[in-house]
Amino acid sequence: RLDHVIIHVGALNLPECQELARHAAAIGAGGIAVIAPFFFKPTNKDELVAFLQKVALEAPEVPFYYYHIPPLTGVKIRVEELLDGIKAQIPTFQGVKFSDTDLLDLAQCINKNDTGEFEFLYGVDEQLLSALAVGANGAVGSTYNYLGRQTNLMLQAFAKPDFALAQQYQFLTGEFLNFVIKLGFGVAQTKAVMTFVSGIPMGPPRLPLVDASSEFIAKAKAKLDSIVWPHGN
Repeated sequence: RLDHVIIHVGALNLPECQELARHAAAIGAGGIAVIAPFFFKPTNKDELVAFLQKVALEAPEVPFYYYHIPPLTGVKIRVEELLDGIKAQIPTFQGVKFSDTDLLDLAQCINKNDTGEFEFLYGVDEQLLSALAVGANGAVGSTYNYLGRQTNLMLQAFAKPDFALAQQYQFLTGEFLNFVIKLGFGVAQTKAVMTFVSGIPMGPPRLPLVDASSEFIAKAKAKLDSIVWPHGN
């Protein structure tokens, strides 16, 4: 049994989010996270908070996280603005999964969080070291499924602090991601990489996504195998 599981309960309509939140609470989730609805989008902070509040109320004892990912949702309401008065409206508010490259917004959030009341978990894996430098508490990302050991070593180096070593790990992670992004990298390709790294078949993606090509798999595996990590790690 895992010590702490945060379940994402976001959906495109409020009743479904509420149902998922109730289910997460019933099975003992350590937290719930909610993405902004992105078909009919909230256009300002008040609309977004009202939506999040309705979901959080369905799991009143469960820590609540907002999943901020504007590149996918198109909801570009700044998190710094969202934080103002959030605890009064959502008492269970615990923090943010911040999946955006706007490090100014992240830094301003952390600057406001001087009591350490909230957690800021960064979600742009190739920029994690930069986020740590401005005060991110941790990370949630897809690459940690297959580069988790190297990322943990980067975190250890940052904590020492050995910034030069941490940079090496971040640069090499970025080298791999830059390579596969140019090939075309999404959920299907992530599943393929996880499969050849772990040896556990991850299965196909759901339509409209299709399986990664054999050409992608061969090139991605060769690239990952070619990377020389610090100290052989």
